[in-house]
Amino acid sequence: MIGARGPGKGARATREAATGARSARLIGRGLPGARSMPNSTSPLLASRTPPGRSQFVVALVALAFVGLAARAVWVQWVDAGFYQRQGDKRVVRSEDIPAGRGRILDRHGALLATSVPAIDLVADPQAFAADGAQRRALARLAGMTPTALERRLDSPSRFVYLKRGLDAELRERIEALGLQGLRVEPSLRRSYPAGASVAPIVGLTDVEHKGLEGLELVLDGALRGRDGARTVVRDRYGRVIEQVGEPLAPLDGEDLRLSIDLAVQHHAYQRLRDAVDAQRARGGSAVVLDARSGEILALANVPSAEPTARGPAAAAARRNRALTDIFEPGSTVKPFTVALALQRGVPAGRIVDTDDGTIRIGGATIRDHRPHGPLTVAEVLQKSSNVGTVKLAQQIPSAELWAMLSAVGIGRKPALEFPGVATGVLRPHAGWRPVEHATMSYGYGLSVSLLQLARAYTVFANDGVLVAPTLRARDAGAGRVAGTRVLDAAVARQVRAMLRQAAGAGGTAPRAQALGYSVAGKTGTARKQEGKGYASGKYRASFVGLAPADDPRIVVAVLVDEPRGRVFYGGEVAAPVFAEIVQHTLRQLGVPPDLEVAPAIHAAPAVEESL
Repeated sequence: MIGARGPGKGARATREAATGARSARLIGRGLPGARSMPNSTSPLLASRTPPGRSQFVVALVALAFVGLAARAVWVQWVDAGFYQRQGDKRVVRSEDIPAGRGRILDRHGALLATSVPAIDLVADPQAFAADGAQRRALARLAGMTPTALERRLDSPSRFVYLKRGLDAELRERIEALGLQGLRVEPSLRRSYPAGASVAPIVGLTDVEHKGLEGLELVLDGALRGRDGARTVVRDRYGRVIEQVGEPLAPLDGEDLRLSIDLAVQHHAYQRLRDAVDAQRARGGSAVVLDARSGEILALANVPSAEPTARGPAAAAARRNRALTDIFEPGSTVKPFTVALALQRGVPAGRIVDTDDGTIRIGGATIRDHRPHGPLTVAEVLQKSSNVGTVKLAQQIPSAELWAMLSAVGIGRKPALEFPGVATGVLRPHAGWRPVEHATMSYGYGLSVSLLQLARAYTVFANDGVLVAPTLRARDAGAGRVAGTRVLDAAVARQVRAMLRQAAGAGGTAPRAQALGYSVAGKTGTARKQEGKGYASGKYRASFVGLAPADDPRIVVAVLVDEPRGRVFYGGEVAAPVFAEIVQHTLRQLGVPPDLEVAPAIHAAPAVEESL
């Protein structure tokens, strides 16, 4: 029996094995009739994996987790600062909060310079998207040409200014274009309501609100104040999405109140401009000083240019010639020579014989315009005699003449807060030759600015005391300020009386007479230097004077450069401008008239001045 069952079991095993192989083939082919094989009998799983391989795989997985953990520790703790900084560079920005720039005001509080709301256009050229019509509209609103706009956008940077300081009213129209990669930021723009008449004084700033010229430059630190700061988070389009921490508040700049009286400044500028146009002159300047306080009420210059104008031509036109340019003053220096002679004991009534109107010194001939014969000291000044002045100067040592001219500020830079203020030229007396001593006495061989000349005449206005000029308004009611005594009071009053004659009938400037006010002053007509000599037919016409004559309140100096009309003398060209400025300024200051208003005050002919 046993032997009979043995073959049966073997045949069954063979059949099962064949059936299993067939099922495996059917399963592999996905055919019907396939029968699943138990996992425990799968030949694939029946083989044993080598122990080393599984351990290696587990070790790799564990090592990867250890590496990730170490990296996390490094990023989150060890080198967290570096990664924080790298992230901040991409989204966090520190921005200045601009301080409000201080205003510049005239003595009465009128605005000469102020900051007004504006906008800046900022673009990301890499993200900027606009069609042709939108680009043209943007260029038009920004005041740019389409070519200029494209040039600004053709940049590898992610941040460019397209335009700065645009009118704030344009914001809505620009934002309505809906341009991607463009944002509008609030800003400030410097505005100069008084225009060209005060441009040489106040100067201007750049787009960053830094002073470039004039008082905006020299007082930039006080006007700018201190900027604040804030930290913000921006998105990829540059939009602020969050402010980080508390901002540092800005400290606004100081307001600057000038001594300038805007009404006086405008009037002086207009009258000077009219004279320059009428005479077809190269230019002109005018200075108005308060004789008691030294405050500069007006500094007019023609030509001028709007403060917002840019370019070399505009910068040259805005130059404050009254402060920065120097010239030979000519006969306006004669009163100081006469004053020194009087101080040394020469009586005002002494006769000075001018002979035939010529005098020779060291081979040079000095001439009067015409012969005057014998003249008193007062008449020497009234007739503006070169010969008479030289004869008085010959009795004065060079050291004393130099000391007088230096004492009134010639060759000395005014202590004024303004860039480029001229020092002038007054050579040391030790090197003067006799002919130079002579020419110095009547205003040749030395150079001054118009402000220096006006400052010098405060000696006659203040009974011998020189007052320093200032562009800062003094406290109301300050009145007369302390100065430096240069002349005896009696001598200064004597010269002032002579200057009143010089500006009246029989003098060189009857056209300097002002309606309702007495005046005293002196003309100057000087040839212009060119190279080592003097130009033919080119002159500077000037007049410097005081008003009212008995108790001067103002000193006014006027210069017209290269008048090309039918006359060129200071009494004909500059004196009428002086008269108009005096009338307006004294009324503006509330000074009551000291003369009856008489008709035809210009009827007396002027005595032609010696050059």
